[in-house]
Amino acid sequence: MKHYKNAASGILVPLAALAFWQLLSTMGWVNATILPSPMQVLTKWWAYLRPMEAFDPTQGTYLKWCFSGELPQDAMGSLYRVLLGFVIGTGLALPLGLAMGYSKVVYGLFNPLIQVLRPIPPIAYIPLSILWFGLGNPPAVFLISIGAFFPVLMNTVTGVQNVDSIYLRVGRNLGASRMTQFTRIILPAATPYIFTGARIGMGTAFIVVIVSEMIAVNNGLGYRILEAREYLWSDKIIAGMFTIGLLGLGIDTVMSRLSSRLLRWHRGLEQG
Repeated sequence: MKHYKNAASGILVPLAALAFWQLLSTMGWVNATILPSPMQVLTKWWAYLRPMEAFDPTQGTYLKWCFSGELPQDAMGSLYRVLLGFVIGTGLALPLGLAMGYSKVVYGLFNPLIQVLRPIPPIAYIPLSILWFGLGNPPAVFLISIGAFFPVLMNTVTGVQNVDSIYLRVGRNLGASRMTQFTRIILPAATPYIFTGARIGMGTAFIVVIVSEMIAVNNGLGYRILEAREYLWSDKIIAGMFTIGLLGLGIDTVMSRLSSRLLRWHRGLEQG
């Protein structure tokens, strides 16, 4: 019951914002070309979502495919790039972050380079990514991988380095080997930090995918938003933006639920 109350209270502010937005449009206080009303955006979003039709000469009728609309195709294209880039970036960041956090030698070797590269935004790599990979999915996935890499890496390093030394001493006193200490003490203790880094990395991946699609590919939500800007379709721009937000919310909710389920033991220790 408490969960539903929290969900209901969380909807109040968005509903109030939509009502105020609709009021501005109804009263004519804003130009509809610049800021269309929520109903206009919803209408465009439905048209953007609506399945495409194809004529079947054998039946003399039109056929519809539920995932053949422009919006589902763009959303699936963007989601594919986000997930692939996130998996690559996280797959590279996790082992390096664990090694840097665990070994002072590895940390000393890689940290200077990491600190030089980390402040460079992924967008700055766009010219190089196009030169290296051309156009299409490869440069977009490369940029997304960079965007996801550093949040996961830095949070993993921090998580390993912040393991309470008393747990390590207890493990040594009980005769645990270095591998056992790493798998049974260090890795579980660093997991909350890793999940936090993954959620930040996923958010960065969504930012980068939109920018990369505006430059390197000819489909996806970012590409469609840029196309709508050129034709002054502000309702389609906002519909695309809301779609990005809904996708991000859905993935973050899944990651949050997964984190809560896997880290129930951690909450129990904190409460204890």
